[in-house]
Amino acid sequence: MNSASPTYINVNGRLLDLSTPVVMGILNVTPDSFYSQSRMQTEAAIAERAKQILDEGATIIDLGAYSSRPNAEHISPEEEMNRLRTALTVINKNHPDAIVSIDTFRASVAEECVTTYGAAIINDIAAGEMDAEMFETVARLNVPYIMMHMQGTPQDMQREPHYDNLLKEVFLYFAEKIDKLRSLGLNDLILDPGFGFGKTVEHNYQLMMHMEEFRLFELPLLVGISRKSMITRLLDITPQEALNGTTILNTISLMKGANILRVHDVKEAVEAVRITTKLMNSKAY
Repeated sequence: MNSASPTYINVNGRLLDLSTPVVMGILNVTPDSFYSQSRMQTEAAIAERAKQILDEGATIIDLGAYSSRPNAEHISPEEEMNRLRTALTVINKNHPDAIVSIDTFRASVAEECVTTYGAAIINDIAAGEMDAEMFETVARLNVPYIMMHMQGTPQDMQREPHYDNLLKEVFLYFAEKIDKLRSLGLNDLILDPGFGFGKTVEHNYQLMMHMEEFRLFELPLLVGISRKSMITRLLDITPQEALNGTTILNTISLMKGANILRVHDVKEAVEAVRITTKLMNSKAY
């Protein structure tokens, strides 16, 4: 399922072993995320969702305050940080040992979340493309950095995504960024192929089919396909009806080498990890 050697990242001074896949639970403090049940805005709702994520077995809470759905409203850095500040205060009070990832493409937001609130990981949908200061900032902060492939921006990424050679272009994108980040001294890097970001349904399934080829980078791989359009459009269903499809694709992702599953539904993803890990570790008679 994954490489034989353990894959570790340093989170707040502790080594997190990703050779056995882990689950990242989504906590959105936005009014307009595409999946309505993931939106949490009151302090009570944030506290309840954080507790649910951890109780159901997630290793990481991924906290986002900027909706990255297609045609999402663009909010200011100040508004994004105000939302995050409230949520981080609640999480730190109730779960001081939780590993929190910040879903942001803004260097200033990343810096405040890490230095003031102890966030452990930065999860950047733009891989530095939407803020020229991001790479130098995360390198200076020396925190694990998740970089995602996206063609365009959340406001225009799904208008007419086009690739001459999908896999080649995604791989070159990552190769250039890995080289730049390593030159800055940052080694804890995680790749996210960016399912649903600047890609058609067909592009998404092509990426999924070839996902094991990402192993050539020898870096942990995050997959985020939870309730996305590659499921809903194919099956002609709503995000609310897409749990079964999500679990199927999460299981395929695990068998193709995913180290982190970013999900809305933690319990089901944790079960997929346990079953898939058992299967892949079973010895032949």
